Amino acid sequence: MIELKERQNISDNINLSKIYVQLAELLKELKKKQLPHKIIESVNQDIEEINSTSLTDNELRKLVKQKQTRIIKLVEKELKIVPKNYYRNLWLVVGMSAFGLPIGVVFGLSIGNMGLLALGLPIGMAIGIVVGSGMDKKASVEGRQLDVEIKY
Repeated sequence: MIELKERQNISDNINLSKIYVQLAELLKELKKKQLPHKIIESVNQDIEEINSTSLTDNELRKLVKQKQTRIIKLVEKELKIVPKNYYRNLWLVVGMSAFGLPIGVVFGLSIGNMGLLALGLPIGMAIGIVVGSGMDKKASVEGRQLDVEIKY
């Protein structure tokens, strides 16, 4: 797997520096796993694009973030390998929208005040966190979890 090229000018931009270090950690963790040749080629292509770009500041941050997300989704889809708290973060949003909004609507309609719609969101969020944390724990037990947490 190709190394991420060191860049001197990123230390000025804190957000860019954080995401760049985060991607480097992700790649370091992926190297520890036995990945198929097809996955390595795809990851190398993304890293090569980042290394060869002349973008700076926010444009570079967007590119790095986009490539990082692409790599994570590829590895998750093909190998079911995920970073720490991947499922928790994913299910938090799903819980709010799939469970929280309908629960809020039920509260609002039963009491006759649709202002209570927002009451279901924290309930859905809690359901999502519980479901996602359970899936993260299962991935960890099965050895499918990378020792890096991705923060967006």
